[in-house]
Amino acid sequence: MITSGQMLLTRSLMFVPGSKQRMIDKSLGMTNLDVAMYDIEDGVSPQEKPLARTLVAEMLTRARQPHSPSRFVRINGVGSGRDRIDADLSLIRPGLDGLVVPKVDTTDQLRWIAEEVDRREKANGMTAGSVRIIAAIESSRGLLNAPQIATTSPRVLGLLFGAEDYALDLRLPSNREGEARELLFARSWFANAAASGNVEALDGVWPDIGDTEGVRRDALQARRLGMTGKSLFHPSQIDVINESFVPTEAELDYARRVVHAFDEAQQRGDGAVAFGGQLLDRPIVERARRTLVVREALSRRLEGAEGG
Repeated sequence: MITSGQMLLTRSLMFVPGSKQRMIDKSLGMTNLDVAMYDIEDGVSPQEKPLARTLVAEMLTRARQPHSPSRFVRINGVGSGRDRIDADLSLIRPGLDGLVVPKVDTTDQLRWIAEEVDRREKANGMTAGSVRIIAAIESSRGLLNAPQIATTSPRVLGLLFGAEDYALDLRLPSNREGEARELLFARSWFANAAASGNVEALDGVWPDIGDTEGVRRDALQARRLGMTGKSLFHPSQIDVINESFVPTEAELDYARRVVHAFDEAQQRGDGAVAFGGQLLDRPIVERARRTLVVREALSRRLEGAEGG
């Protein structure tokens, strides 16, 4: 989860086709984007995958602009063949922040990737543990195994819900219901699985890039379910998603008053703490403290972006 000292934010995560130089160049300057996921999997045709690896490798050598997004690479699935995976993992080099591993169904699949990262990180003189992993859950089998997948390796930063592939696995209709109501159980289970492993719960995309209200409702629903961020395809969705995962002023005000009331009561030696007509217990207070910690981390990033 986000802490005040951890500046790797994951509110917004955008897929960027690794074979498109123009899109790669544009993404590097997006100070409002938290994570750029350079894709060499589904977003790139088989014949363009070598080009994508070349362009992404070159991108990783570039100096970072102030407040630019974290650099992750979505590799191909473990079952796509050893030669293809070896070529993908050659991108584990300085400048890489993490991998997005698609279609993770079992802990064995992810453990193998983590071991390969260990080996290549060391061989390339990189700081041990610097390459984080986001595991994409995209099937019913993966969803059922998600609590175990979340704790496979200390490298796991979060789980990413692959809503479209999951819907295909469940034979759901192609049209989304309002706020993805047909995915309510899956998203709730997914968020709980991530929380059980103390990793980020990253929601799937809202596919209609022209539906601003739709993505706003969907992102707010994701946050209410316990998600901590959301993936996207188009830059027009970044600000809407970011806003959805930032505590509102009303939430911040309530959190501050809860913490203040609790701390004052503790100093007086009171056993029971009354606030706003209810008794405060530690879970309520800790949730309030967490709200303030999240806001502190976000504020540092936001203030830095404005200053840059």
